[in-house]
Amino acid sequence: MSSLLLKGGRVVDPANGRDGVFDVLIKHGLIARVEPAISPNGAEVVDASGKLVTPGLVDLHTHLREPGREDKETIQTGLRAAVRGGYTTICAMPNTDPAMDSPGVVEFVQQAAGRAGLAAVKPIGAITVGRQGKDLTEFGELFEAGCVGLSDDGHPVADALLMRRALEYARVFGRPLIQHAEDPVLAAGGVMHEGLVATTLGLRGMPAESESVMVARDLALAALTGGWLHVAHVSCGQSVQLIREAKRRGVRVTCEVTPHHLALTDEAVGTFNTHAKVNPPLRPEQDRRALIEGLCDGTIDCIATDHAPHTAWEKDAEFDSAPFGISGLETALSVCVAMLVIPQTLTWPQLIEKMSRAPAALIGAEAGTLNIGAPADLLLIDPDARWTVEPEQFASKGRHTPFAGRQLPARVARVWCRGTEVTGR
Repeated sequence: MSSLLLKGGRVVDPANGRDGVFDVLIKHGLIARVEPAISPNGAEVVDASGKLVTPGLVDLHTHLREPGREDKETIQTGLRAAVRGGYTTICAMPNTDPAMDSPGVVEFVQQAAGRAGLAAVKPIGAITVGRQGKDLTEFGELFEAGCVGLSDDGHPVADALLMRRALEYARVFGRPLIQHAEDPVLAAGGVMHEGLVATTLGLRGMPAESESVMVARDLALAALTGGWLHVAHVSCGQSVQLIREAKRRGVRVTCEVTPHHLALTDEAVGTFNTHAKVNPPLRPEQDRRALIEGLCDGTIDCIATDHAPHTAWEKDAEFDSAPFGISGLETALSVCVAMLVIPQTLTWPQLIEKMSRAPAALIGAEAGTLNIGAPADLLLIDPDARWTVEPEQFASKGRHTPFAGRQLPARVARVWCRGTEVTGR
């Protein structure tokens, strides 16, 4: 069937200012019409009444693990998790083995994603060779190969002079450098936020300053060079305020926040819960509130999952030795609805903006809109659904989440990528 008609749904399309009941006609994989009433004329009809029709979500920060750690995740399983969570475009981070620091690795990831036939994958290349923080990669070759940004995520670019040169180099291409903002000396040995909970548990902490000091340094370098700095997974109020002030001064800086940092505090670590061990760590309540404020006032540009799958045996270890990271693709939308939409902090259009159009704009992707002629990447969301998080049912190989057993609102009902319905099952 070359034509598909979604009838009677509430279309939430921030890019075009739409929030109301419309029909959406898809032809040959593209958005053909969005109007109040469209005659089927032979198109397959999907009853969307009572559902939201939105652009597919876009994630700036997904760890697919392949090549090198297929025991944690594969491109296939990661993309299945993505579409189950409503993501039709994701950015694959470079901390693979080998690192995504050459066109050959970029091409491998793109070909594997193409074979999967699910969500689109936009690679993020490495800033330095092997992500070792010593020698810059060939930025031009990586961008030509299809990378939409560069990052050493998992490690910061600690050398200030190297970061300056990287910002100058990337400026030529108009692309962002995505920094894992962490001072490695201040954070060394830390396994959670430095505070009362860490002291009570006897765990070594990472102070908020281990992030904000690096943010301050990089903002100064971005101002000096005119380069584009994107701060990944902002976690503390100090960083939010520094970025807010830098934006007012005209520094080219963007940033993201994760659903888990919006929803949880360091108290989630509880009795050594490794499923709440993330980097940057969960912070206290005042930081969580500052993140929400930054998201609402535009300081924080978008929401990204930082989906970081690991094997069960790695996570089911002593807290000190367990790796950082949670599996986030399949819970992100519902967590954000619970924390932002239901309390009326954000409206549905504002949330979809932060999870779809805004991240797509940052990477220059033709996504996040229901523009006429755009690829038909779109969702049906049931806003009234209630579901319980059961990690054993995840499509991802990563089954570790601090939301296990929690009942969450809203759920993705159906997903189309480039006009073809896809499923993560």
